[in-house]
Amino acid sequence: MRSGAAVRACQKVCRCLLSGFGGRVDGGQPEPLMEGSSPFGVPLRSHAELPRGSEPTEAPESGEGSEELLEICQRRHFFSGSKRQLSRHSLMSGCHPGFGPLGIELRKNLAAEWWSSVVVFREQVFPVDALHHEPGPTLPGDSAFRLVSAETVREILQDKELSKEQLVAFLENLLKTSGKLRESLLHGALEHYVNCLDLVNKRLPYGLAQIGVCFHPVSDTKQTPDGVKRIGEKTEASLVWFSSARTAGQWLDFWLRHRLLWWRKFAVSPSNFSSSDCQDEEGRKGNQLYYNFPWGKEPIETLWNLGDRELLHMYPGNESQLHGRDGRKNVVPYVLSVNGNLDRGVLAYLYDSFQLTENSFTRKKNLHRKVLKLHPCLAPVKVALDVGRGPTVELRQVCQGLFNELLENGISVWPGYTETVQSSLEQLYSRYDEMSILFTVLITEATLENGLIHLRSRDTTMKEMMHISKVKDFLIKYISSAKNV
Repeated sequence: MRSGAAVRACQKVCRCLLSGFGGRVDGGQPEPLMEGSSPFGVPLRSHAELPRGSEPTEAPESGEGSEELLEICQRRHFFSGSKRQLSRHSLMSGCHPGFGPLGIELRKNLAAEWWSSVVVFREQVFPVDALHHEPGPTLPGDSAFRLVSAETVREILQDKELSKEQLVAFLENLLKTSGKLRESLLHGALEHYVNCLDLVNKRLPYGLAQIGVCFHPVSDTKQTPDGVKRIGEKTEASLVWFSSARTAGQWLDFWLRHRLLWWRKFAVSPSNFSSSDCQDEEGRKGNQLYYNFPWGKEPIETLWNLGDRELLHMYPGNESQLHGRDGRKNVVPYVLSVNGNLDRGVLAYLYDSFQLTENSFTRKKNLHRKVLKLHPCLAPVKVALDVGRGPTVELRQVCQGLFNELLENGISVWPGYTETVQSSLEQLYSRYDEMSILFTVLITEATLENGLIHLRSRDTTMKEMMHISKVKDFLIKYISSAKNV
């Protein structure tokens, strides 16, 4: 008969399986379980151990402005879920209900800018892809969520013939042999190293880039019992750069400058993005890039010089296949990891862009205009089309024609003219400012007579008349100019 100790040993596993935080539990579907923790197999120093002056500052919970921003982000569908679900902890840990349509577009635009900057205009960088789960045995100290069948675990737990030792052995073996959810994109890129080496004729340096979802354990004692961890998700943008040991330090400095300037390029307040040195327990050096949120600095990107250990560990016994050419020498390259959190990047730019200004529509001083001044390249929607007074059917037909023309030229459009609920101009402009829409085009009866439309700017609130035939070229030029600044 199974001892009480064995039963107690099983209870924690059962809670993981049945609590609802471990994934699906229906017949035989893969389900994550979790063991110990550490990103590259080596724990990093905590912020408290960073050099003096480089640690993130911690401040009280977000103030009034932050609450207003989150309320806008929920109301305008940058985030899904209720206000209660959008706490600072949930947003930073990746345990919130997810992005809404505008948030998804914002992240997509941010990812596209990253891809253009790192991959498209660089001849030595190639795109790769990898599975969300990694097969293979568990390494000591590995903390990743394991993918196991709930039915298999149930069969083990319900076998009353097993002793405590046998039960533990079965569960340990199951965890060791099951696949795991990836915690970073590094492993997938390293798997492509040897094959992609031929693309550059074995010449160093070169890089492999990938954007994808990663998973990490999140402790939340309010939500989960007895240390059971929830699954946090994040969308990462990863560049793995292979260079000779001789030039690795110079390349780390190059990518640090490049990445910091890139984050600042799209910011209203560039100084809120900063960097500091960091180091892991093995003495490997790196840098972290931070955004200064209202409550303090939070990391949004990490750069590491990992040396040659990662490659040698992945390809044991045949060092020659790893050799790249550094001039006339054949060398095992050093690995530089440049890893950004796009979800936190989205949050950083939302905080950076949020402004409260005087409302030109009202004389009441206590009412402010709330606007998200996202960079033109990042704004989810570039232009809104709406109708003023005049024959509704004809005006909507004009809007539909302009809508199609703009979409065909890659300009995202909000079809405000399809709204059936009447709104004042003040309400329209307030809504579009909160959605961070760059321009509002108003089609009126005058448009039918002489082709003139009203164009209103989000950033200046100024309105001007423009011929409808020039709207497309104006917007293309405006966005292109912003991209090149």
